[in-house]
Amino acid sequence: MASYGNSDFNPELVISHKFSESLYTYTERDAALYALGIGACAKDAIDDKELKYVYHRDGQEFIQVLPTFSTLFSYGLTSQLGQLPGLQFDPHLLLHGQQYIEIYKPLPSHGCILNKASIAGLHDKGKATILEIQIVSYEKESGDRLCMNRLAIYLRGAGGFSKSSQPYSYSSNRSNQSAFSKIPKSQPFAVFEECTHASQALLYRLSGDYNPLHSDPMVAEIAGFSRPILHGLCSLGFAVRAIIKCICEGDQNMIKSISGRFLLHVYPGETLITQMWLEGLRVIFQVKVKERNRAVLSGFVDLDRLSSSL
Repeated sequence: MASYGNSDFNPELVISHKFSESLYTYTERDAALYALGIGACAKDAIDDKELKYVYHRDGQEFIQVLPTFSTLFSYGLTSQLGQLPGLQFDPHLLLHGQQYIEIYKPLPSHGCILNKASIAGLHDKGKATILEIQIVSYEKESGDRLCMNRLAIYLRGAGGFSKSSQPYSYSSNRSNQSAFSKIPKSQPFAVFEECTHASQALLYRLSGDYNPLHSDPMVAEIAGFSRPILHGLCSLGFAVRAIIKCICEGDQNMIKSISGRFLLHVYPGETLITQMWLEGLRVIFQVKVKERNRAVLSGFVDLDRLSSSL
């Protein structure tokens, strides 16, 4: 871990680091498994808005793919963080703080994805470092740009490297796309309540996130939890699904961008209440755990249009 005032650490070397390009290949089975992992059809196996994510209903040629499936494209990237020059951290103290997604065209039901990653931000917070990584994903065969993911990672214990009294802060995100909207005081436009299953994390992990924090009781206990916790990106998937059902009338292709901030852990089996406020083409959302009455996730979803029924 970097010590406070570490003179050996050069942040400019980190922000100029070049990641290796990576490939992510998936099939319809992977897309369907992901949809089930974030609760699609869990309450109703013939849900007319969600069966298309897991089955070729009504003669459709391919299954449809949820926009949050794009978060899987960057799996494996954290294994490259150890290559960042001079940045030493304990991987057990890594926290996923935020996720921002832009969707440029509907995700194909299967394919080979080319990912190009870069450092989008580096911020010294004294006792921690915030690292922002941006991944732009392309369809390898056509070269079409599909989506972009930007994730903020908190590296606890790895801060204190600033050379002056002004804490070091770099961001390539000039337009502040992932800034967060305040939760309105008014009544929500829509509310969707859904119970996760006790095995939710075990199902979701099959999409590629095998961190034992989400499956191993001993690892969870060492981390300070009474039992394994749900993946933050799984909770985000539940929230976006709720917005697609309630605001988009089941049309996932209305979504342009998604921004989520992870506030608190969720235990598999808990009930998620997604509150939604509509402001123009932006849906501000907050997810609470019913059993503990605690907010666990907040953010917004930008739409390219509104449903004619709203």
